[in-house]
Order: sequence, then structure tokens, then C-alpha cells
Amino acid sequence: MAVDTNGDLAARATKRITELDSGAPLALQSLGDDELLQEYQAALAALRKDGVNKVIDLKQKIAATKKDKMLEPDERSGIIADCTVQVAEAKEKAKALAAEDAALTRNALSYANELSQRYIAQVNKTEDAKISEAKNSYRQQVQEIKAQAEKRISAAKTKVESETAAYELKSNLFDAKNRFYTELNRCKDTKKQAFVDHVQENRSLRNGRTNMAEDLALSFKDYVYNFRPSKFFLDNGLYIAIIVFFIVCIIIAPISGAGNLLSLPNIFTILEQSSTRMFYALGVAGLILIAGTDLSVGRMVALGAVITGLILHPGTNIVKFFNMGPWNFTALPMGLRLCMALVLSIFFCVMFCAFAGFFSAKLKIHPFISTLATQLMIYGLLFFGTTGTPVGSIDSKVKDLIGGRWVLGVINGEYVTFPKLIIPAVIAIIVAWFIWNKTTFGKNMYAVGGNSEAASVSGISVFWVTMGIFIMAGIFYGCGAFLEAFRANASAGTGQGYEMDAIAACVVGGISFNGGIGKISGAAIGVIIFTGLTYCLTFLHIDTNLQFVFKGLIIIAAVALDSIKYLKRK
Repeated sequence: MAVDTNGDLAARATKRITELDSGAPLALQSLGDDELLQEYQAALAALRKDGVNKVIDLKQKIAATKKDKMLEPDERSGIIADCTVQVAEAKEKAKALAAEDAALTRNALSYANELSQRYIAQVNKTEDAKISEAKNSYRQQVQEIKAQAEKRISAAKTKVESETAAYELKSNLFDAKNRFYTELNRCKDTKKQAFVDHVQENRSLRNGRTNMAEDLALSFKDYVYNFRPSKFFLDNGLYIAIIVFFIVCIIIAPISGAGNLLSLPNIFTILEQSSTRMFYALGVAGLILIAGTDLSVGRMVALGAVITGLILHPGTNIVKFFNMGPWNFTALPMGLRLCMALVLSIFFCVMFCAFAGFFSAKLKIHPFISTLATQLMIYGLLFFGTTGTPVGSIDSKVKDLIGGRWVLGVINGEYVTFPKLIIPAVIAIIVAWFIWNKTTFGKNMYAVGGNSEAASVSGISVFWVTMGIFIMAGIFYGCGAFLEAFRANASAGTGQGYEMDAIAACVVGGISFNGGIGKISGAAIGVIIFTGLTYCLTFLHIDTNLQFVFKGLIIIAAVALDSIKYLKRK
């Protein structure tokens, strides 16, 4: 094929578009069949052959050479050196042709966009006509099927004949509906593919480079074509209900005299209350991902908080632990005391989690039972060891250093402070997200949660993955319990009921009890939603006991929706 100059191609492109505007037929099976577009592609390929394309090929060859273990070191070095020289030459050629390449690409894209606009319009018109025809045909089929069924039912002489006719009516209606939706989806796919072809052609003309506007338009069209109201409300119904609830609370709060709920201080307070709970949700999320749960979260919080309170108490402790003590750690440097508190909190939480994890991983005991056992053990040890006496507050200076607030000043007439505990919560979310999404261990978690038997057959150690999830949960619990001591006076009763809030937050956030489905972002959002719910109800002076009713309704709704989605997948 002879390659025209940029000017010739541009002139022909203008003429081609003018012809199309005057009513000339656009006889294309696909966008790539257009001859002028093919010539633009050929011209750009020839222009880039010894320049940018050669640079890409040579770099790939260098990368492959470095990985080729069959080559001798001298041979490898020679090939790489030769390719490096050629890369430099190709870059110089690409630089010399850059302006011509840019001009030709610009003209090619202009023509491709004009052509695509008309091609997409033609495809949409054709497929819309087919959709309209399919709808009319479907209505006619339904009427005929019902008419025939009515005749058979009215002519039936026995109950069996009547029931058979009714059953066949349902079956025929179902088949007709399936045929209609198959044709409808085919037409939608054709319309979608026309736009996909347009984007792919443009990417090819740009030598593989993407365009943000095209990518956003493609994502939007993909969402529109795949949108199903039933699926949308099934996936987001609970969130919509919660959003409506928050809007109602925001409207009611000023009317009831409670004040402005949607203010910066209130938002920061919700995030501060969510900060420590975030650690517990991130820990239990891993267990829910493998179709388990953890009933010991609240006791883990108490365990770590008591240890932290004992070590960071300003002076001699009033608590004797198993009749040992009282202790006074003030002689130690504060940095060492902080490290001791954090490490010991994590250590003991990990030990108890690993204990429960061993029985679940080795003996296949459901985590509900193994964590219930550790919950009772920790509960008994803490109350027996401390006789239920609160540890007391921690040193005020370190409490303000880690659990205090930064003053932001007066904003919109309100005194605003920023809670420091939000920072470690954000770090924990990032760490958990990285583990779940960017590590082999994270991928194995999903595999074990989805189907442990299949994961085992594929070479994944279900035992060690399960143990790893329990240990990871213990680390998150330990960190959260350490920070919990900076929010309230620690005692054996600290964290009572936290396991329910953590589990509920994960379920609301979309982590399925059926295993293998969920995201860290969902758990994080679930914590904020659940904490915000409690805060709104308290802000509106709703009785604490009634708050449990609201929480219970949300939990059962979340689990019910998750079960419906699971049954649909089956």
C-alpha cells in the first residue's frame, strides 16, 4: 500500500467527511475497515518504525536479555551494549521525526473522531431499530402465548390438564423473556463495542497512549450498558437507606434543638471515635473473609488497654495483678515505657489469637467457638487478676502527645481541633489494604475464603494462611487496644461489646460471611457508618437502649442482603 503524505491524507479526510455529511452511505462492518483510517495507521507505522517503535522493541530485547540465563556473561553484555547504541540512534531519529509524527497523529485523530461519531450514530440507529422490533415481537409473543394458554385452560377437562397448561404458560413466557433479553443484550453489546472500537483506534493512532476523557467516557458507558436497577438496589440499598437516615438526622437535629449535626467538630469527633475501632474491624475482617468471626475482640481490647494503663500510669498503680505489685514504671524513660506497652499489648493479643487460630486451622473448629473460648479465658483472667479494679488514667503528657488534638483555630465561628488518633487509623488502613491487595498472602486469603479445598489443591497452605490471618488480627487488636487506653481509663470491662460493632461494621462494609468477598475500603467505610449512626442517635438524645434496636436492624438487613446476593450467585 502506498503511503500518502500528511497533506494528501488530510485533504482526502476532509473530502471523505464532506461526502458522509452529504448523505453518502457508511458501509463499514467495523471502524477498522475504513481504508483511509488504515492508510493513516500505515503512515504512522512507517514514520515510527525506526524511531519510537524501535526504541520500544530494543528496550524489550534488553530486558529479555538480562533475564536469559542461557547466555554467557560476555555474550549478554555484548548484546546489551549493541542494543543500547541502537536505542540512542533510534531516539535521535524519533526526536527528528517528532514534529511530523505529532502533526500526522493530530490529523489522524481528527479524522478518526469525525468518522467514529458518524459510525457510532449509525450503529446506534440500527441497533435501536432492532431493539424496538424485538420489543414489539416480544409483546406479540406474550399475547399469543397467553391467548393459547387461556384456550387450553378453558378447554381442560381435568385438574391435571389445567395445571399442565398453566405450567407450560409459565415456561413459554420464561423462554420468550429470555429470548427477548438475549436479543436486547446483543444490541447493547454491539452499541458498546462501537464506542470501544473508537477508543481502541485512537489509542492505536497515539501509539498506545491513553486519554483520560476517553477512559472516563468508556467507564461511564460500560456502567450504563451494564446497569440493572434490581442489582443496583441489591448492592446499594442498605447504603441508600443509611444515607437517607443521616439526611433525616441532619434535618431533625436543629429542629429538635440539638444543634447543627453536620459541623466540622462533630465530623472530627465521629472520626476520632472510629479511629481505634478501625483497628478491631481491620482485624476481624480477615476472619470474616475466610467465613469465620471473632467474639474475643472486646476482651482483647481490655487486655491490651489494661497492660498499657499499668505501664503508662503516672505513679504507683493501685492495681495488683494476681497479687503481684503494685508497680511503678515512672523510673523508666517514657519512650521505653511506650514501646513496652505497645509490644506487650501486641504480644499477648497475638498469643491468644494464635491459640484460637491453631484450633480453627488444625482441628477445623469454627472460629465462633475457638474465639468464644479465648474470650472467656481473657475475661476470667482479667477480672480475677485485677479484681475488676480500673487501672486509672495514663500520664497526661503522653496522653496528649498521642491521643490529644491539634488546634486548628476558629472555623466558621466554631473552635475546631483535629484528633491525633486519626493518623494511626489511616496508617492501619493503608497497611491492611497493601496486605490484602499487593501481597501473595492477601491473594491466598481470598483463595482460602472462597474455597479452602480448591486452595489446598492448588498448593496453598490453608493452615498457615489461617494462622497468619489470626496473627494479623492479633497485631491489629494489640495496636488498637494500646491506643484505646489514650481515650478512656482502662479496666477489665473496657471494650465490652466492641466485637459486635467490629463485625457489624465489616458486614455493612460488604465483607461477606460466605467468605472470599470483601474489601478493606468496605470495612473502613463500615466503621465510619456504624460509628456515625451511634453518634447521630446520641446527638439526638435517643435512649441508649433504643440504639441497640437500630443497630440490630442494620445488621440483619446487611446480612440478609448479603445472603440474597450469595443465593443469586449460586
